[in-house]
Amino acid sequence: MGHTLAWLLWTLGVALPVLLIRNPFYLAIVGLASVLVYTAAGQGSDQARSWRALLKLGALMWLVAVPLNALMVHQGRLVLFTLPAHWPLVGGAITFEAMAYGFVAGFGLWVLLLVFATFNVCVDASDLLRLAPPFLYQAGVVTSIALTFMPQMLSSAREIREAQRIRGHRFRGWRSLLPLFVPLMTTGLEHAIELAESMEARGFGGELSALTPRQTNRLRLMMLTALAAALAGLFLQTYYRRQPAVGLALLAAATIALITCLVVLGRHVRRSRFRRAGWTRDDALVAGSGLLVAVAVLVVRALEPLSLVYYPYPPYALLPPFDPLLGALLALTALPGVVWVLRQAGAPAGARELAP
Repeated sequence: MGHTLAWLLWTLGVALPVLLIRNPFYLAIVGLASVLVYTAAGQGSDQARSWRALLKLGALMWLVAVPLNALMVHQGRLVLFTLPAHWPLVGGAITFEAMAYGFVAGFGLWVLLLVFATFNVCVDASDLLRLAPPFLYQAGVVTSIALTFMPQMLSSAREIREAQRIRGHRFRGWRSLLPLFVPLMTTGLEHAIELAESMEARGFGGELSALTPRQTNRLRLMMLTALAAALAGLFLQTYYRRQPAVGLALLAAATIALITCLVVLGRHVRRSRFRRAGWTRDDALVAGSGLLVAVAVLVVRALEPLSLVYYPYPPYALLPPFDPLLGALLALTALPGVVWVLRQAGAPAGARELAP
């Protein structure tokens, strides 16, 4: 549905406000925008159906966070009821403020899950792997496998469950789940082997070339030394503030040495090259909307940090503040979904059916 780098920038730009904001009004705007993009991008997609199950699980954890926070935090003025004080941990007043704070905290985590689900629906894992720098080829392979593991497992579980129902099996309890788990484990191992073989055959991982074992060990030793120097620089910056130049110089030298090692490793990675995806106007729109929102939130956080925070406990107000201008800026995250819907509405019927 577009360039991988554009959606990566959009995801980072949308995830940053979700991590920094605890205001339920602003989180609701970002959540609704992400739902629009997720729905527009995932029409008829197996990937979207797999992530839909994870979103339901995230919603369940969100609902669990509400009573859990109310049972653990006994602060607030609006007391709903009181549990016996001699009960460990949960004894005390159950307040509306504690439930509201648990609701907002769980809602923020669910919106963050929704943002990354939208990213996975819009981007192929293999395309994301091609964006990884050469020296991070191993981490790129692991990341691509991790992103596709859970959706593939849920899709396999759904297919196995449908096959078992066709054969007459009825799931009545935990004991009847054994015919589901055994084929699921077998299918998971088969998919893992097939994925490893296909990635090895296509050269996705890349490999080090023109480096002797002695040169490789020398680079690894240099990287280890640079990391130790960076740790020492952080220690000096934290505990010896009288001479900050020493810690800064050590951090700068360690950073330069580490970057040099990574660049040298990247030059010796042999990897296959594919046709590069072109950057279109829609890609610029997707990336620009995410970056604009991220910059706006950072500016607001620097000028008025309390406007992004929601703390319902006294002496603060129970109702969170709301700035219409900031809300309108956060609504820009829905721009890719709005453009896609408008183009689908104006497209011919045949092209609409063939659209992803």
